[in-house]
Amino acid sequence: MKFSKNSVLLSNVENTIDLITKKLREDIFGRFNRNGGVVGISGGIDSSVCLALATRALGHENVIGLIMPDKDSSTESEKLAIELAQKFKVRWIKEEITEVLQQLKCYARRDEAVKRVLPEYNPVYYKMKIGVKQTGLFNNLPPYFTITLTNKAGAEYEKRLNVKEYLQIVAASNFKQRTRMAMLYYHAEALYFAVIGTSNKNEQEQGFFVKYGDGGADVMPIGNLYKTQVYQLADLLEVPKKIINRIPTTDTYPAEQTQEEFFFQLPFEILDQYLYGFENGYSASEVAKVMGESKSNVEALFRNFERKRRTTEYLRIAPVRDYYGE
Repeated sequence: MKFSKNSVLLSNVENTIDLITKKLREDIFGRFNRNGGVVGISGGIDSSVCLALATRALGHENVIGLIMPDKDSSTESEKLAIELAQKFKVRWIKEEITEVLQQLKCYARRDEAVKRVLPEYNPVYYKMKIGVKQTGLFNNLPPYFTITLTNKAGAEYEKRLNVKEYLQIVAASNFKQRTRMAMLYYHAEALYFAVIGTSNKNEQEQGFFVKYGDGGADVMPIGNLYKTQVYQLADLLEVPKKIINRIPTTDTYPAEQTQEEFFFQLPFEILDQYLYGFENGYSASEVAKVMGESKSNVEALFRNFERKRRTTEYLRIAPVRDYYGE
């Protein structure tokens, strides 16, 4: 089959939904012998589709939607998550995790690293975020990260991040995902439920998740779906339009930030077309012709995909246990 811009699209969305819900039901009720599922909902497209799939597979009475904001979370995220739960008639629980994160020194450790880069930073007066530059996207250079401060007047200040500060900011921020994972398992175990993960194929294959954070779950119903395909499911599952039309965000740092800014570097609808070509063995020249891009740029982009897959392989590896055995 020739590569086209529509290659990534599902040909039969209803059939895909039926297959996923059938397996979800078999895994949770049969394989794991659990009574239902818990989904962390954030007002984003991925968690919304997972909640919709879970209610279709397990029944709304056997699904819990868990909302877990912290002080940096957008109020819009919580509002949309509640609307989602109400639409699908799912019981929802709110767990505010700010106090836990403060005890772990999540914010203090993050801000310590920020101040080493930008000494004027004060969280009272500035919002911060980190992001990746597109400089290395179409060449052989690895991407580099920057930190951006936004004051109350909306003015932005940006500076390149050194590796040491970048790693500390990310490590501190990852407390958020790991705290949410712990909270999900608390509620799942209290109800004898399973945890339903919300990561999609883009995130799993390219390493945009936290090990034992949002990467920790019992099942991942959209783990083999590109973001474009997740949106196809969202339409048929009747996910609220406010959520479908919302720009995908990380909702991790105080300043607003898209997933494109933070990690992927391209809009998902374009990224998915290239990713599909790369993962399904199409040549760079064939993809370049269809996408209206130069062959050299597509080759560089494919190398970028391969580099991310290789450098994040550690995240996908289960604990190594074969040190002794007969």
